[in-house]
Amino acid sequence: MDIKAVLYGVGAIGALIGRVAIKRGVKLVGAVDIDPAKVGKDLGIVIGLEEKLGIKISKDPGTTLSKCKPDIVLHATGSFLDRVYPQLIGAMESGTDVISTCETLAYPYYRYPKLSKLLDTHAKIHDVTLLGCGINPGFILDLLPAIMSTPLIEFTFLKATRCLDVLKRRRTFQRKIGLGLTPRVWRRKYSEGEITGHVGYAESVFLIASMMGLKVKNVEERQEPIIAERDIKSKDVLIREGEVAGIRGIGEGICNDGRKIIVELIALAGGDDFEEIILEGEPSIKWRSSGTPGDLATAAILVNMIPNVLNAEAGLLTINDVGIPSWKELTSN
Repeated sequence: MDIKAVLYGVGAIGALIGRVAIKRGVKLVGAVDIDPAKVGKDLGIVIGLEEKLGIKISKDPGTTLSKCKPDIVLHATGSFLDRVYPQLIGAMESGTDVISTCETLAYPYYRYPKLSKLLDTHAKIHDVTLLGCGINPGFILDLLPAIMSTPLIEFTFLKATRCLDVLKRRRTFQRKIGLGLTPRVWRRKYSEGEITGHVGYAESVFLIASMMGLKVKNVEERQEPIIAERDIKSKDVLIREGEVAGIRGIGEGICNDGRKIIVELIALAGGDDFEEIILEGEPSIKWRSSGTPGDLATAAILVNMIPNVLNAEAGLLTINDVGIPSWKELTSN
């Protein structure tokens, strides 16, 4: 049987999720967005396909979900749970499972304990599953390091680092980290929430701890701009010496027994693309990759998690609760 899905949010990531879903054999049956430039337009054209899908983007999620009756809602509208909470509640009221890119939903109990209880109750009332995941939080800086601890006899320290070249990323991400701003303007906009940098350091720390059976006693998050030491030019971007060329962020968790978990993101214009995981204990392990394409991987993770979520118990879950994730065949041959 076809897996039927509704896209909730048709921005850059939502459009990519839509294309990946179609490529994997998922049947898109509806789409929701609030952008007047997209409402009423054919979904295929908006997400960058060469043909129409015969699906018009709606601004009314309730009507769309009621008419389309999807198996899953693929949600991609925002990073902060308090802002997307009404959307998630509405989607679950249709009796449909939901997978969301919302970073703070990946482990919502730390930042939003009250909303987490409400979402869990609502999901169970409507017998649906709600999951937040993506490349990060959800995989690179949490699930993967936890899995890599499997060969250890003793564990004392973990550090997971992700480094990426922001010149290869979409413009909205570059704006999100304040690329090209002066340090003074960056700090003002960051303190006011106009730019966020990466969201989810603490969530990754807590996800690792939950997978490894550890209790976090204290967690600290911090982000700082990286200042260009020379002019940096690309096809579309000019960063002058003294302006912001990227960010470096840290999430550091101390567990009750003194064990330490650190996650780090370095997003830098012209930087190297890699991920590195260091595990200290018996034995100690160091692993390094050549980098993972973040946007495409986020879309793939959402789509690849569909079978796990459809087969999971009702409630608000984390990626630690829905079974071992992997690429899966989604269509029968």
